[in-house]
Amino acid sequence: MNSKSQGLILSAPASGSGKTTLTLGILRALRRRGLNVRSAKSGPDYIDPRFHEAASGQPCMNLDAWAMTPDRLLSLAYGSGTLLIEGAMGLFDGAPPSGKGATSDLARQLNLPVVLILDTAKQSQSVAAVVEGFANHQKDVRVVGVIFNNTGSERHEAMLAGALKGSNLPVLGAVRRQQALVHPSRHLGLVQAAERPDLEEFLDRVADIVENNIDLNKLISLAGDLPDAESIPALPPPAQRISIAQDAAFAFAYPHLLKDWQQAGAEIKLFSPLADQAPSDCDLVILPGGYPELHAGQLAGNNIFLEGLRKIAEKTNVYGECGGYMVLGEGLVDANGTAHKMAGLLPLETSFAKRKLHLGYRHLIALGGPFAGHLAAHEFHYSTTTKEQGDPLFLARNAEGDDLPPMGLIDQRVSGSFAHVIDRTADGMVDGVN
Repeated sequence: MNSKSQGLILSAPASGSGKTTLTLGILRALRRRGLNVRSAKSGPDYIDPRFHEAASGQPCMNLDAWAMTPDRLLSLAYGSGTLLIEGAMGLFDGAPPSGKGATSDLARQLNLPVVLILDTAKQSQSVAAVVEGFANHQKDVRVVGVIFNNTGSERHEAMLAGALKGSNLPVLGAVRRQQALVHPSRHLGLVQAAERPDLEEFLDRVADIVENNIDLNKLISLAGDLPDAESIPALPPPAQRISIAQDAAFAFAYPHLLKDWQQAGAEIKLFSPLADQAPSDCDLVILPGGYPELHAGQLAGNNIFLEGLRKIAEKTNVYGECGGYMVLGEGLVDANGTAHKMAGLLPLETSFAKRKLHLGYRHLIALGGPFAGHLAAHEFHYSTTTKEQGDPLFLARNAEGDDLPPMGLIDQRVSGSFAHVIDRTADGMVDGVN
């Protein structure tokens, strides 16, 4: 068993190449071999990391090269054994205008090698040009091997391998296209891990396919060393005793923040609004994001949860992010156009009857609420705001430095917004916002 801290990044030329599925299969296969393997996900993602944890049996952190400093990234990445990092989108795809936060930034800052996963369903010899372009695009980003995905036949695979004979990059395997590898999905990505009753069967099936088609010994041998690093907490605990909602409707809480807070001495207790549980006695209640729109009718009828939330808000701070923010409002209209009464703690109404995508990194300055100062955050939702009245919670700019309308609401002890806070900002706000 390897006691050194090593790492390897699994990336691709584009989204939809099969990174998540193959990463899960590799993690489960290596775990079955008894290897010490951990995982991380590049960028802001709440769904894929929970699949990683099920596959590996170990916690999965988010490593965000847009929102985190290099020292912070290294402190989260460091640990015993081998770290497999699943990239986001294409290898060089990041935030506008420069692509900051791309998986390539993470590879560069952690000095880790990259294995490319290529969806080859609709190409053969042209794969050589793709690989050559990605391998040589940035000299300080080291592509060390390739995996073919969605191949059609043995003959197809031979054509692909032949095209790369002159590249000096090893072909680590080829996985045929098959229905057994398909995930169900919804508007924010894959259906959540906790919602799949067949999850263990699926992970073992993918691991079997990986074992038979990818040279795992060669793959792991390509991992690079991570230097020693100390833990660097970034965002201090927003309170001493924190009660956090956690279930299928409120699943989007970042493990790195919860770990920071616990290591700093904060007490964290979990409760389930879907199970009609009220928050415990505490100094702060947090409703994270998730999929409350899928459970709006049930939440609206869970009186113990709603009354407990309203009662505790009379004396305790309450904060909601994205889906949690919507539940703190007066009403939520689901995708079928049905209106559901929510907690009524903020003058806010939201709707999924007409979906609109809101997506991007956010620079924030807190005007109140549980977090202070400059923050790095991300926004990703499809809801429409039909009512939002009162004092804003954050000043905001996007990744390009453009002013955005102030975000969220704060009303005495209750606050929230659609932004998911990732960390204390690495750079501070851009010039002009103080």
